[in-house]
Formats: sequence, structure tokens, C-alpha cells
Amino acid sequence: MLTLSSFLFPLFGYLLGSLPFSIWVTRFVKGVDVRDAGSGHATTTNTIRQAGFGWGALVFILDVAKGFIPTYLAFHQNGIPTYMIAITASCAVIGHCWPLFANFRGGMGLATAGGSFLAVNPLAFLICLGLLIFLVLVIRHSARASVFTGILIAPALWLFNIRDTAFWIAIGVGLVIAVRFLIDWNRKYRELWLDRENKKSPE
Repeated sequence: MLTLSSFLFPLFGYLLGSLPFSIWVTRFVKGVDVRDAGSGHATTTNTIRQAGFGWGALVFILDVAKGFIPTYLAFHQNGIPTYMIAITASCAVIGHCWPLFANFRGGMGLATAGGSFLAVNPLAFLICLGLLIFLVLVIRHSARASVFTGILIAPALWLFNIRDTAFWIAIGVGLVIAVRFLIDWNRKYRELWLDRENKKSPE
């Protein structure tokens, strides 16, 4: 049964997702905005480029926690329907992609989505991680791999016969990640998709 308090979980998810750890870390360590270099996104990969592997690993853990904490709390709250848990997870990813505390310019959201999977079904998290690693090895482009992973995780979970809360979360976060990419594509990150991440286009 839905109560007024049920709607606090999506709000909490968005606010927690809005904490821009990669931006704060790179400013603290290097005095730069992670979004102004590399891929142009506030992501783990770009943090590694700007501040090193250790700081990037810390950002990854914190970004995963942004999805894990609100989803875990909603999942273990009595009376919260599955769709509200999926909305909570999606709001955490929305916060990461369009953070309130960083002028609505964030990352791609996959690590935060992974945290949501971890909160409800660790196997779903491992499938998401495995799919990402596979696509990175095949595509050799982290931004493309992240987008494809976000979009393909729901079909992947279906194939593995995971059709519980994690599946509905996958649908929600997949839509958010797809919209994030489409907005970037239509705005100013088209060169990232085309190959800005690896090399600059010839003059």
C-alpha cells in the first residue's frame, strides 16, 4: 500500500544520486572540473584519466553506493510496490545524470544503476558488470559500452530468467541512460560517440 512516505524514497534517491563525487574528487586532487577534460562526463573512467586509478576506484564505489542505499531501503520497506522500488532506482540514476548540486551536468549513470541491482539481486549486478566488461573489450570505447550496457541489461536479465525487481529496475534505468545519451547526441557530445574519447578529429 502506498503512503505519503513511499514517495520520499524516489526523492531521496534523486538527492543522493545528485552528489557529484567525481567532480568533487577531481577538484580536490587536481583542481580541475572532470567535465572539462577527457570524455566530458562526470564518470569513473574520466576520473581515472584526471586523478588516477585509486581516486577513480573511490568514485566508483561512491557512485555505486548512490544507487545501492535508496534502492536497498525501498526494497526492505514493507508495503512498497515493485514499481516504486524501480522508480527509486531510476531517480538515483537521474540524479547522477542530471545532478541538482552540479548544474545538472553529470555522468552516464551506469555505476549508480549497478548499485541498484546490487541492492535487490547481486546476480543481476554481476551480469551487468560482465556485460559491461564484454562490451568494453569488443567495442574498445567505454562511453559506447556504458550506453549499450544500460540499454541491453533488461534483455540480458530476461535471458537469464531474472524477472524480479531487478528486471523492472533495468527497464527504468535503461530508459534513463538511453535518454541521457540521446540528449548528449543532440547537443554537444556527438564527437565523444564518434571517437573523441580516443583521439581528436583531424583539422
